[in-house]
Amino acid sequence: MHIHILGICGTFMGGVALLARSLGMTVSGSDANVYPPMSDQLIAAGIDLQEGYLAEHLDPAPDLVVMGNAMSRGNPAVEYVLNKGLPYISGPEWLADYVLKDRWVLAVAGTHGKTTTSSLLAWLLEDANMAPGFLIGGVPGNFGETARLGETPFFVIEADEYDTAFFDKRSKFVHYHPRTVVLNNLEFDHADIFDDLAAIQKQFHHLVRTVPAEGLVISPTNDAAIEQTLAMGCWTPRQTLGISEGELQAKNVSADGSDFDVFYHDEKVGHVNWSMMGMHNVSNALAAISAAHHVGVTFEHACQSLADFKGIKRRMELRGEVNDVRVYDDFAHHPTAIATTVQGLRANIGERKLIAVLEPRSNTMKMGIHQQTLADSLQQADRVVLFEDNDLQWSLANVQQQLGDKASIKNSIGEIIDLVCQEAEAGDEVLIMSNGGFGGIHQRLLTALAER
Repeated sequence: MHIHILGICGTFMGGVALLARSLGMTVSGSDANVYPPMSDQLIAAGIDLQEGYLAEHLDPAPDLVVMGNAMSRGNPAVEYVLNKGLPYISGPEWLADYVLKDRWVLAVAGTHGKTTTSSLLAWLLEDANMAPGFLIGGVPGNFGETARLGETPFFVIEADEYDTAFFDKRSKFVHYHPRTVVLNNLEFDHADIFDDLAAIQKQFHHLVRTVPAEGLVISPTNDAAIEQTLAMGCWTPRQTLGISEGELQAKNVSADGSDFDVFYHDEKVGHVNWSMMGMHNVSNALAAISAAHHVGVTFEHACQSLADFKGIKRRMELRGEVNDVRVYDDFAHHPTAIATTVQGLRANIGERKLIAVLEPRSNTMKMGIHQQTLADSLQQADRVVLFEDNDLQWSLANVQQQLGDKASIKNSIGEIIDLVCQEAEAGDEVLIMSNGGFGGIHQRLLTALAER
């Protein structure tokens, strides 16, 4: 079977391509920008990549066209598929039909922490010799790839609430039919497709409706939006978790979150000492432990396995150190995620100077939805550098004013690099946050620091 994937270099669709290749299918694909690291993974797997969305990429016709959710009417390839009557399907639906059918699906949903929790869960199962399949929106350090079929019925998936395709406006995760589901948290995001929080809650309710009575819903104790969603109807047992609250608890947590005890129904069942930092990652760990336990991993084994977790690219990833100045890359792009990331690093580094560099790049951030809470999320940084380019639909001046003298606005990456090079001293930490490539700023900054 030959499938052609439109939008193949996105993390999700690239993962679909790798899974299809593992099933023995002939896979080709096209994207507006064919770029590494995804393009390197795909080419290594023997997948034919083409730049742009040209009708000739679909001649001779594949057996099936898989549409990424970035595709829209007016796209030349999409119009060709429709005009020629070629069979097509969305990525999530393809996944459901060809990979997830008859599998025990463990889905991780929520506004924040999906990639980390999915990676943690896949590792806990792997370290328990359960050889899971997975599709994750990042590259877990323990695996070095975003997707694999696995050798057992267990399949871990990062369950995104973003819409499925131009012809299917349901959230991706309604296609997955999980038996184990994690609801990490729930806030308003993706303002480009959701009008308000209630619209997102409706989609999460659709997800909960698909979980069988013999399954498990895992969620925190203190998330009002999740409680409201579950109040719409939940027909599945639930396990609650939290820091010093819930059925599964983290207690005696160190200031930076790198060391804590795990209790189940007030009985100590394990101890965690690991390389991750931040209270948000403690919560992510509890969710992964709970989900792994649901498929047979003991609490004690899961806690021990966390010590060998190698993190995820772009999640507080140390990109380099030059003259005792450390440069981190993090995917944070929502004020809640920005705040927890900054707080986690602050707890880890103590009094050392923290320089936070932020690109407000997500569609929601560009629209200005979170402009009232952005300044507060950056308060624990000693120095803040905000990137304002032409794509931003509002001015960062008010955010700068709220932060005072410690904040600066720059309009080019070169200006940001010059400023950080002028101010960074030995022992300082530079945290760069963006959900995009940010013009390769990380390596450019490290090079400039070395040449300083």
